[in-house]
Formats: sequence, C-alpha cells, structure tokens
Amino acid sequence: MIRIAASSDNHLDLNKVPTDGIIHQQAQYLTENKIDYYLVAGDLFNDFHETVSYIQQLSGQLSITQVLFIAGNHDMIRNVTYDQLENGHWPGYLNNHYFDIPETNYRIIGLNGWYDYSFAKNTGKTEVQFHQWKMAYWIDSLIKQPMSDPQREGIVIDKLKEQLEMAQKAQKKVILMTHFVPNQLFIRYTGDNRFWNMANAMLGSVKVGQLIDEYAVPIVIFGHIHDHMNPRKIGNTWYYNGAVGYHNHHHNEWQTNTFYSEWLKQLKTIQLF
Repeated sequence: MIRIAASSDNHLDLNKVPTDGIIHQQAQYLTENKIDYYLVAGDLFNDFHETVSYIQQLSGQLSITQVLFIAGNHDMIRNVTYDQLENGHWPGYLNNHYFDIPETNYRIIGLNGWYDYSFAKNTGKTEVQFHQWKMAYWIDSLIKQPMSDPQREGIVIDKLKEQLEMAQKAQKKVILMTHFVPNQLFIRYTGDNRFWNMANAMLGSVKVGQLIDEYAVPIVIFGHIHDHMNPRKIGNTWYYNGAVGYHNHHHNEWQTNTFYSEWLKQLKTIQLF
C-alpha cells in the first residue's frame, strides 16, 4: 500500500508561521504516519526562493517520505521567471514532468496551471476588460509573463494533453497535481458582476476539466481556492483540495486556532492499493 498526503495554500509568510518549527512538526507527522509521498500543490510563500528553501529543509528531515511540489500563483510573485517556472529543475519540482510511483501503475503528473478567463464568461466581459481588472485588483498583476493569460493557458493545455497522451500510451493511472481550479463545478457564481464573479476569471480554465474527463483521470489534487472541502467525485475523477488558507488580521479562513492543527485538518490522505 502507498500512502500519499496532499496539501496546498499553506501561505506560511502571510500566516506568519515560524518555518523551522512547522517543518519539524510536519516532518514528524509524515514520518510517524508512514506517508510515502507528500504533494504540495502550490502557494507556500510569496517568493519562489523561500518555497524552494522550505521544500529542501522539509525533505532534509524526512527519511521515508518523498516531497513533490508545484508552484502556485503566490510562489510566482518573486525571484523566479516564467522560463524558470516552465523549464527549471529543482529537487521535487514537478511542473511539466511526471513521477512514476515504483511497484504501482500510478503516475503523478505536475502542472502549475494558469487561466484563460473561461470561468467568467457569464460576466460578458472582453479579454481586454479581464486583463485591466486583473492588473488593477488581483495579486497576479505582480507576476511578469511574456504573453497574454489565454496564450499562457494555451501552453498549459498543450503540455497537459501531451502528458496525458504519454500516460495513456504507457497504460498508467494518473494522479494530476495542479494549483488552479481543475473543474468548473468548484466555481461559485453570484447573480451580479460583483468582485468574485470577475475573480473567477483568474481561477482556471474549463479546458483542464475537459481533458480530465476525456482521459478519465482518476485522481486530481489541486489548491487555489480555500473552501475546506471534502474529497469529491465528479464523473470518473476524485478531486482532493488540501488548502489551509489565510489566518491574519485581513482574513480568517481557519476552522482551528493554530497553523499546525489547520494543516492537519485540511490534509488529504490517499491510499493506493
């Protein structure tokens, strides 16, 4: 039996979590519970250097658990370029790569992801209007990229399809780890064009869900939204979101009083037989 634990959106800097202490606690839990693979689906820090450093430190305290991670939009804000995110190699970094779990027919595919505004077509806004809104109100305005959002997501979709094709030919069962929302059924809509109806544009793409359905991906792990949800099956696919979310003077999304207890509460454990 293989044991996988999945988490995302720890936001360790925004939540003012002392890194050394939490790494020790997490490593102890993962070891004591015999977790084989710990998957982090993005948004550890607002700084990619900090994210990589955390992964290295956590991995250094683990003997039986392998850590695999991707970047969320917050990780992309500082100290990393678009080309590095797409083509970089760091221990455990899985974007546009895959990892075959030994002695199983499971393959973990990593995909940072992005968005193309297709979750917000109900607003009737144009691509230009979405971009202007993003640059005025959304944190991703701090992320530099050499193309438009729909163009960037087009590359993501091409890479995902390529990975799913390879997995199908290799007769592998896929565990897809991505940061952005992979299915439109997780998107919340309101009856007007308020803030969150526009923000939906920056949450993902309907095309990802279409590919998941087309290739009957059995397991998807994601983050980005902090809805504290139970695992949910849609079609042939089980979706897992282990987002911890924010706990500061602006937002309190936690259901417990400490970061560690909230991390434990939201952690998703998957057993493969």
